[in-house]
Amino acid sequence: MTLEQGLAFGILFLALVLFASGKLRHDIVALIALVAVGLAGLVEPAEIVSGFGHPAVITVAAVLVVSEALRSSGLVDVVVQRIEPLTKTATGHIAILTGVVALASSFMNNVGALAIMLPVALATATERGRPPAMLLMPIAFGSMLGGMITLIGTPPNIIIASFRRSYAEEPFHMFDFAWVGLPIAVIGILFIALGAWRLIPRERKGGVQPEDMFSLEEYVIEVRVRDKSPLAGRRVAHMETAAGEEIAIAARVREDGQLYQPESWQPITAGDLFILRADPAELTEFLDTQGLELVGPEGDIRSDITSSDLKLVEAIVGPNSQLIGFGPRTLARLSQGEFQLFAVARQGEPIGGRLHNVRFQTGDVLLLQTREGEDLKVPVELGLLPLPERGLRLGGPRRLGTAFAIFAGAIGLSMTGILPIAVAFIAAIVLYVIIGILPLRDLYRHIDWPVIVLLGAMIPVGQALQNTGADLLIAETIAGMADTLPVWAVVALLLIATMVLTDVVNNAATALIMAPISIAIAQVLDVNPDAFLMTIAIGASCAFLTPIGHQSNTLVMGPGGYKFSDYWRLGLPLETVVVLVAVPLIMFFWA
Repeated sequence: MTLEQGLAFGILFLALVLFASGKLRHDIVALIALVAVGLAGLVEPAEIVSGFGHPAVITVAAVLVVSEALRSSGLVDVVVQRIEPLTKTATGHIAILTGVVALASSFMNNVGALAIMLPVALATATERGRPPAMLLMPIAFGSMLGGMITLIGTPPNIIIASFRRSYAEEPFHMFDFAWVGLPIAVIGILFIALGAWRLIPRERKGGVQPEDMFSLEEYVIEVRVRDKSPLAGRRVAHMETAAGEEIAIAARVREDGQLYQPESWQPITAGDLFILRADPAELTEFLDTQGLELVGPEGDIRSDITSSDLKLVEAIVGPNSQLIGFGPRTLARLSQGEFQLFAVARQGEPIGGRLHNVRFQTGDVLLLQTREGEDLKVPVELGLLPLPERGLRLGGPRRLGTAFAIFAGAIGLSMTGILPIAVAFIAAIVLYVIIGILPLRDLYRHIDWPVIVLLGAMIPVGQALQNTGADLLIAETIAGMADTLPVWAVVALLLIATMVLTDVVNNAATALIMAPISIAIAQVLDVNPDAFLMTIAIGASCAFLTPIGHQSNTLVMGPGGYKFSDYWRLGLPLETVVVLVAVPLIMFFWA
């Protein structure tokens, strides 16, 4: 091993450790690795930032914008109308939702497809009296299965297609992935719908009453005792009795802002602040009868809104929300005061303390206050996904038809070779803006910039492995270990290794790391590299074991009430099925 190879391995190992730890965001880790390979001289100076102009990066950005145009064109309205009659049985309900999200995911970003179907799943769960946990993990997995079918279904496929240029004259085309991806998606969906969904822990599937559907008992709400409150002059025990079982007194706020657990004998005076855990369904009546008022994150009270005017809106923090990492003050500023935060729920990690200390994360469920009659336009623009029965914004089918016609035209231009796929999608975006389907102000808002930065930074890091011969060294080591194994066994081992990596590392980063290694292994074994690249593409889309491996898993964790350990119960059997199906298909079509 040379010094350059040692440096390349060291930088890659450090990046993997940082990726898996989750202490730094993926794009920051990628930038650290990029600076490291640049300082170590493992890539030419001109190559250090070349990744940001790579066709794969441009294509991923364009796909994200096109996905948003399809979402805003009225797709939710059409889907709800079509699938409702097919949800009478649990099997049919899971099958149709998972199938629809997989189909949508094959032609748009898989997180975008899930964002479309999440409110649909919650609404139909309420309609049919079924718990959302029964549906949300299956549709999250369905979004990843659907992404395997086409070139644009998921960023790893776009990355893998671009790597094919290193040994072939052209990349993979739009439907080359379908030979393996489509059977896997169909079999995976059937596996989930026909009974595997029962592997979700029973306590997560229990409770089917609408007021219990979203596990909102973990909302943190701050209230103040009014001057004329019947509780003023009485003791904490009286508040506990009035609250009953639905509302818990989590803490009391001292004058210096510190929290403590109040004793039942302590007196209550006007102006006292309390932290409650409550279901919003019980909130309004409790406020009215006990003379309490909601307090905002900065201690302010909207006196212009009475409890009878109060409209409570529930929304989920999406994976691309501008609010991630920020607190209530940012929400108030960006919403221009139209919406005010009064509660936060975070499953698996109950939030304690006062609201102004909260920093939003993907999957958080927010309780927002607004006037009766206000719509949800602002939260949607901030990357918040409204829960059903709270003003779900629907579009019209005419715009949907126009949006799909433009999208189909872009696909046709790329498939016939008239335009590269990145250029075809950019042309579609221009048309969406011109005809008003995609507002100009939203043009760049829905691009997942951390993913774009990750791609642009990790491409030169992968190039460093190739420049130093580190990828060939890994390939020769693996080939030596597998010298007595048939090619199909090597494919299976490579697929499993990629699955394990993508469960703790971003799927795009996994593809960028494993693609050059897989090509080198194929060259050492003197077999078709297409088989090994397709193996990486499938494995990188199988982040079924943890909620952190893919944004789709993170997004459903809160609304579904899942715990970290719930994912492997359904994910491990599903990954086993994928291996059993994928290996023979890869060998048949690509080896």
